Amino acid sequence: MDEYIEKAKEHFGNILKEQLERVERMKSGDDWIDYKSLKPIIIGVVGGDGIGPMICEHAHRILEFLLRDEVENGKIEFRVIEGLTIDNRARVMKSIPDDVLEEIKNCHVILKGPTTTPKKGDPWPNIESANVSMRKHLDLFANIRPVKVPEKNIDWMFFRENTEGAYVLGSQGVNVTDDLAVDFKVITTQGSDRIIRLAFDYAKKNNINRVTVVTKANVIKTTDGKFLQIAEDVAKEYPGIEWDDWFIDIMTAKLIDPARASQFRVVVMPNLYGDILTDEAAQLQGGVGTAGGANIGKRYAMFEAIHGSAPRMVEEGRAQYADPSSIIKAGSMLLNHIGYIEQSRRLDMALEICGQYEMKFRVTGRSDGATGEEYARYIMDTLQDPDLESKWQSYQGEK
Repeated sequence: MDEYIEKAKEHFGNILKEQLERVERMKSGDDWIDYKSLKPIIIGVVGGDGIGPMICEHAHRILEFLLRDEVENGKIEFRVIEGLTIDNRARVMKSIPDDVLEEIKNCHVILKGPTTTPKKGDPWPNIESANVSMRKHLDLFANIRPVKVPEKNIDWMFFRENTEGAYVLGSQGVNVTDDLAVDFKVITTQGSDRIIRLAFDYAKKNNINRVTVVTKANVIKTTDGKFLQIAEDVAKEYPGIEWDDWFIDIMTAKLIDPARASQFRVVVMPNLYGDILTDEAAQLQGGVGTAGGANIGKRYAMFEAIHGSAPRMVEEGRAQYADPSSIIKAGSMLLNHIGYIEQSRRLDMALEICGQYEMKFRVTGRSDGATGEEYARYIMDTLQDPDLESKWQSYQGEK
């Protein structure tokens, strides 16, 4: 028994060393990048695998359409990055192959399709999630997901911590013996402070007077307790903003409580809880296929569809019917992030008109619905409509 304990202690010691080094890097972190000073802003387009390359291509085409003048005058450059497929990652036994990571690091922002994360029983080795790995390599500490359901008066913005919690060490657990497996969860002062502060800053800039903090601090007392304590400390610096805290289990119930749901506005939480809650929230909007996600760091930013790579759709020959709405929404968030606010706003209007109001083309994922290409073309046609703004305003009046 002592042999097993000593081996586990050595493993845990290595994890602690790695995490303490990460804390020091955060303490001496970079300043925020200034996109206005860049020429060109380099946008990497990473298709991923499964349905990813196909839906990413549709979003890429829409972004190039909206930024055609900027591309022509050298302000924007698109780079298509291949090689983040599960087969290629399995071949080199890395979550992100070195050459792919180098190409990604040579960009400023990334538009990324979904990637397959192997699980036990899959035909690939159990390598780490490409998403988790990318967030760690690029220090993309904030996962930001908006969810809007006008008819229910729901307008939520979720801030999920991306580089800590239960996921960051998800592949570094230890089988102490055949009978005992242990995983690890990590929360730091610096990691918690920056995500919570980002949520409060967003609320302040957008005249929102409420921030909700989600933990399970009544049970997970040390790590979640630290996150909650830091939220309390940060909140004192924003006297004009009310804040409250909920436990993750009851929060999942309150999101679908008609009497309570519309009262939430900005929500911030550790990694695992954010993953659960944002998928539930997206379902209320129409499914995970309708929601995009932003992964923000000080130096890099990555924007992605929040659903999976849907290998079954590919196996069944239905990839062309995959809904590109999520990755297109991510493209809108990318535009907003790099300073193209008007283009982002117009794309959001087109997405709402096409997906919630007119719905001339419906994507069902099967041959009884539109293809992703048809739907992307529908959005581009809507973007070219000179009456786009007034049409959107009229729909707002009807809701």
